[in-house]
Amino acid sequence: MSQQGSAGNVLAAVASLFFPGLGQLLQGRILAALLFFCITVFCYFFSVLVFPFIIGALFHLWSIIDAARFKSDS
Repeated sequence: MSQQGSAGNVLAAVASLFFPGLGQLLQGRILAALLFFCITVFCYFFSVLVFPFIIGALFHLWSIIDAARFKSDS
């Protein structure tokens, strides 16, 4: 994944759309993938309370944007 806007980042963003954190995992960022997945799933699990659903949705959106805008150091 060479630069922002590359095909790899688009693929990672689409993957994160369906499964939060999967895009970061495709990019090799394991810690970020685990954090996005755990926080989003935890909030969606408690979505009956409405407030966690909003937080989960924001983290899911953040996961997608983060995967799309990632720039590798190499």
